Amino acid sequence: MWGDIAIAFLLAFITSFVITPKTIKLAKKVGAVDSPLDERRINKTVMPRLGGLAVIAGFVISVIYLIIIMNIEGSINLFGIEKYAMKLGGFFLGALIISIVCYIDDLKDIPALVKLAAQIIAALIVVAFGVKIEHINIPFLQTKQLSETFSIILTVGWIVGITNAINLIDGLDGLSAGISLISCISLIIIFSLNGSPLIAIILIAALAGSLTGFLPFNFNPAKTFIGDTGSNFLGFTLAVVSILGIAKTYTLIVIVAPLFVLALPVFDTLMAIFRRIKNGKSLKAVIEPDNGHLHHRMLKKGFTQKQAVLILYGISATFGMFTIILLESGIWKAISFALIIVAVIALRI
Repeated sequence: MWGDIAIAFLLAFITSFVITPKTIKLAKKVGAVDSPLDERRINKTVMPRLGGLAVIAGFVISVIYLIIIMNIEGSINLFGIEKYAMKLGGFFLGALIISIVCYIDDLKDIPALVKLAAQIIAALIVVAFGVKIEHINIPFLQTKQLSETFSIILTVGWIVGITNAINLIDGLDGLSAGISLISCISLIIIFSLNGSPLIAIILIAALAGSLTGFLPFNFNPAKTFIGDTGSNFLGFTLAVVSILGIAKTYTLIVIVAPLFVLALPVFDTLMAIFRRIKNGKSLKAVIEPDNGHLHHRMLKKGFTQKQAVLILYGISATFGMFTIILLESGIWKAISFALIIVAVIALRI
């Protein structure tokens, strides 16, 4: 398994690192650039925003190579009872739809409702191809089987929600890519401890490698942005792979583990929804952008871009470590870890 993880990571890393400079040239050529036209924009100069293509390329090349090799070795059965061939087909088709729509958005802005429709369609395709949250084993209640309708609603809501969570937190150099990378590393460890399907581990390792190859060009001061193409792909992939990763174990703690790992972008998104409804006085205001996100607030407090990003990295890593300890050592050690972190922060203050 570890050999597969290493190859998936390294191949994605090399591919992404090599292709990213080419996406910078492509973005400038086709006019896919981010201009500082309003107060929400942090960048002060025109910035290419097709870096997501490099992340996607690294991920896809790595995954396809590993799937072919693993199938030849017999370490994975794509057409067995788990129907991984069908599930992967649904994932790649959904990712393709989101990537095309968001690529168009990076070239010329399109309405938020169009992007939301594409996300919902992509999520429904994933569900139709067999990727669903179907069982939850809650201690004492012993609820094991979800109704078909609730399973579909829960899965689509999870995929669309995480996709938008990563997209909304993409506001500073290296922020969404770095937090996604931290989430990937946490999920690799969680999946390994949990005995999750190898295909899920390979997918998340490839995404981690691709992000590692991209980050040197995206960290402050950035040479390129990941764009809507990249941020939506990251969220969509993290959401789908987290479902695949819990496919064999549906205990409550394993179900909520991806939620804890992604707690920072999820929290920021929920706060944005409440804030926009409150300020806009209607549900329609939810899709209207604002400058009230966590990273915006940190900049207003006087933090530099780099400081804000590193602090948010630290928070995300803390959530990831908490989840790993919770899964591996139990609730009391996880709480002890959380209290130690709180004490350290209090002493620092």
